[in-house]
Amino acid sequence: MKYQRILLKLSGEALMGDLTHGIDPVRIDSYAKEIKKVFDLGIEIAIVIGGGNIFRGVSGASKGMDRVQADYMGMLATVINGLALQSALENNDVPTRLQTAIKIEAIAEPFIKRKATRHLEKGRVVIFGSGTGNPYFTTDSAAVLRAIEINAEVILKGTRVDGIYNEDPEKNKEAVKFESISFDEVLKKGLKVMDTTAFTLSQENKLPIIVFDMNTPGNLMNVVKGKNIGTRVDL
Repeated sequence: MKYQRILLKLSGEALMGDLTHGIDPVRIDSYAKEIKKVFDLGIEIAIVIGGGNIFRGVSGASKGMDRVQADYMGMLATVINGLALQSALENNDVPTRLQTAIKIEAIAEPFIKRKATRHLEKGRVVIFGSGTGNPYFTTDSAAVLRAIEINAEVILKGTRVDGIYNEDPEKNKEAVKFESISFDEVLKKGLKVMDTTAFTLSQENKLPIIVFDMNTPGNLMNVVKGKNIGTRVDL
């Protein structure tokens, strides 16, 4: 295997499947099965998931809601998604722990770096909910921060697009895909991979990012094995 400890970043929207909002049970079960295949190889897996399928803080703030309140609502949405993914994984016989940056002891452990690392070492998938626990920070930032804290080797950003393109491939069929690209090139070309805070943090800590299509069965496994799937962002 190319990687032994990974952080998988999933968007909340990905859990909608063909629905317009909420969580599609078929989609989340398919994700759980893909994660289980990698888990069964002995790979240590941490996951950060967004909340955009339920509530997005920036969207709420743009409609007049207090930004801090809206962001906390978004953090709670990620906890809902974390609980759903935890349930789906455990239904597939994958031991899982949910840790949150905001204390919600009735349903999840508080985030403690040493405890999270120990869970990974003991063969449990760890889901990190509620982002960084701070408003004005995205779940992309949370993914990079947690990846650094647990010493993950790579961030795998599962999306509905099979990599990074020079233009939006859903709008322009002539868009060109990058097989690999440097952090500096991404910034120079103004490409959207993650928000600037998350991306800069990843660059400063020399943590590579691989953007790939999570909806294609077998892709997650192939990425972990080091196959040329998606786009790799590195120094």
